Amino acid sequence: MKNVSLKIDDSIFGETEKILSRIKKPRNRYINEAIEYYNRLQRRLLLEKRLKTESELVKNDSMKVLKEFEEVDYVD
Repeated sequence: MKNVSLKIDDSIFGETEKILSRIKKPRNRYINEAIEYYNRLQRRLLLEKRLKTESELVKNDSMKVLKEFEEVDYVD
């Protein structure tokens, strides 16, 4: 495990301490879980951004191919 020193806003610290006293969880465990949750959220947001970008890149080509298929004269 790594040691980290951080500064927390007084209001956030106070609220955290109130919550910790009610849920009976060590501060260290609570902060680790919060960071883990936030990391998962950020990974999802990064993936969403990447997928949107890639989707835009292929959108024009897909529309072009679709138009070409629509123009094909199907003979029975």
